Amino acid sequence: MLYALYQAQSDLLAPLRAWADLTNSVLRGICPENPMFRSAAAGAELLARATLIHERPDFNIASVRIGHEDVAVTEEAALATPFGTLLHFKKANAEPGPRVLLVAPMAGHFATLLRHTVSTLLPDHDVYVTDWANARDVARAHGRFGLDEYIDHVIAFLEFLGPGAHAIGVCQPCAALLAAVAVMAEHDNPALPATMTLMAGPIDTRVNPTAVNELASNHSLEWFERNLISAVPMRFPGANRRVYPGFMQLSAFMSMNFSRHMRAHRDLFHHIVQGDDAQAEAMRAFYDEYFAVIDLPAEFYLETVERVFQQHHLPRGLFKYRGEAIDPRAIRRTALLTVEGEKDDICSVGQTVAAHDLCVSLKPLRRRHHMQAGVGHYGVFSGSRWAREIYPVVRAHIAANG
Repeated sequence: MLYALYQAQSDLLAPLRAWADLTNSVLRGICPENPMFRSAAAGAELLARATLIHERPDFNIASVRIGHEDVAVTEEAALATPFGTLLHFKKANAEPGPRVLLVAPMAGHFATLLRHTVSTLLPDHDVYVTDWANARDVARAHGRFGLDEYIDHVIAFLEFLGPGAHAIGVCQPCAALLAAVAVMAEHDNPALPATMTLMAGPIDTRVNPTAVNELASNHSLEWFERNLISAVPMRFPGANRRVYPGFMQLSAFMSMNFSRHMRAHRDLFHHIVQGDDAQAEAMRAFYDEYFAVIDLPAEFYLETVERVFQQHHLPRGLFKYRGEAIDPRAIRRTALLTVEGEKDDICSVGQTVAAHDLCVSLKPLRRRHHMQAGVGHYGVFSGSRWAREIYPVVRAHIAANG
């Protein structure tokens, strides 16, 4: 019912947003230099943009700078299932570099949220990304998708890359990636990655709990299922699949910093009016990505809440995969790097570095932690600090253990 009401409201407002978009175009064309017309056009644009997108945006990585040359980049689906695609960013006429699997979060946004992560890695590496499908577009006939299935995919993707590849988990999938590598190590899987980098991920959410962690611990799993899970409306391919809708996840994120988002849109209005095109375009690009949302399969969301955020299975030694106990002590050859942001209010300092307490079989020379001063959650994997200060650490870690 909840999803149906959201979709009905969205459909009802669609003509208004279309009218606002047309009004913006007309006003800009009539007299673009008139302050009154610019203000009216800016208001119309903000109204037209007040909507969510449920299709994956483009990565828009057509080329990458290597040395003094621009090298063409193409996207290829290396492996695909109904729930996700192993997306390969293939460089033309250039040394590919070490193979890297970038494990994207399934947490309400598309893998394109890691666009800057990918473009930064590309000059030195052969990059593959887990491009997760929007659950509302996956027919119920394809079955469930929970934590076990997520780990299945990670292992299958690493097996496709083959021996000697490297794995990087960003945010939410860090626990699942650690579990996948532990399973592969336990079974002597030849595709065991040479390195594992965990970035701003919830390995032990008992450490320095954030507002996100407190929400999970202050409500029962039944509360989450009753209040946050809804069925996909009949008009979509995944009709009647139970999901945690992306619009609800986005609402939760925005409520944590509501005043900041309001200021950002006020600033966008002023940038448009004042003709500051560069600033306005940067803010448009950010919110185009931020407002592109993905629905999560209900079983994946609820299992993550219960096992990662409520009962802390991994740090307590209780995590299981396909009924088999996970033991991170089995990891002896995969070098570990953890990265945290000093100002991260989603995954706080201490939650990711906790992985080192679990991977005790690794020798000290094969373990490293980097805490980046001055960055929040997104700054760990995107932006200038990521490119200038964090990425060199990641690159050196991969090179030293390749």
